[in-house]
Amino acid sequence: MSDAEAKAILVGEWMKKADDDLGVAELTLEHGPRYIDAICFHSQQAVEKYLKGYLTYLDVRFRKSHSLGYLLDLLAEREQVPNETYEMADKLEDYAVEVRYPDAGSDQKPTLDEAREAVEIARRFRGMVLEKMQPGDHHR
Repeated sequence: MSDAEAKAILVGEWMKKADDDLGVAELTLEHGPRYIDAICFHSQQAVEKYLKGYLTYLDVRFRKSHSLGYLLDLLAEREQVPNETYEMADKLEDYAVEVRYPDAGSDQKPTLDEAREAVEIARRFRGMVLEKMQPGDHHR
């Protein structure tokens, strides 16, 4: 297998895992909206994986991190990243850890409207990333 084929497979795996997280967030929002923390967490995870898949596509190395800001900073070294993109990511940033544990340092619970917004942000990131990649480099 060539390096290009191996990379294409890895990018596809990132996109599939991201799509799975987005799918869980969407299904939960539709059928179990009381699970707001899970909706927000899976939306953040989807964005994280879309970005990691796109960075892999661009041959940009990244360290293990849940920080969307860090991933966007890496991307900004290669292409312009609008402030709006950073602002959307910032809304999801705390959902990687803070909503998952009762002692993670935040007493603020996300609202259902914030969960809806989190899903919409994940959808927008998906669209942005897939638009930049060549056809056939992702699974859906």
